Amino acid sequence: MTTEIRHIVFDIGKVLIHYDPNLPYSRIIPDHAEREWFFANVCTHEWNLEQDRGRTWSDAEALLVADHPEREEQIRSFRKYWHEMVPHAYEDSVAILEQLIAEGRDVTMLTNFASDTFREAQERYPFLRKPRGVTVSGDIGLIKPDVAIYDTHARSFDLDPAATIFIDDSYPNVEGARAAGWHAVHFTGAEKLRSDLAAHGIKV
Repeated sequence: MTTEIRHIVFDIGKVLIHYDPNLPYSRIIPDHAEREWFFANVCTHEWNLEQDRGRTWSDAEALLVADHPEREEQIRSFRKYWHEMVPHAYEDSVAILEQLIAEGRDVTMLTNFASDTFREAQERYPFLRKPRGVTVSGDIGLIKPDVAIYDTHARSFDLDPAATIFIDDSYPNVEGARAAGWHAVHFTGAEKLRSDLAAHGIKV
């Protein structure tokens, strides 16, 4: 007999709110090829992930400016215009989150997010305060898909891993949750999420 799902854990970026660094940078670096080079060689995904792990923006910027002094303004634009990278929520996903909470289900969030930008996101998107709580990678120095962050979240919120389902747009993060003993589904849209939850006995 499978364990009944009692805990539902949401990722945030690209599940509840849109995220795209190209939005401000299409203005900052209009040339498409140059912009792709910049994200591949300067403000890379790996560089940004270290802010999610807790590195300060000032340290992060200093590191890149030392190597690319001619691009200082473009480098500092990442944090300066971060708010433009998260322009809207996914209303259909948020509706699922809010319905689950309204039904009395235990909903928490687990996110790779820099500590300061997460607080900014909470101000802009008040629904991020509705779940029972959140683990923010930048607050604890751990990032998905490291199994330790899932274990930390489960301990912090007293979750039974076998009774927990996790929702994330990143397949490696889904695999990380499964390695921690959780159920997990790969988010590609609200309709698929509804059917995935239904398959685990949760009708929304």
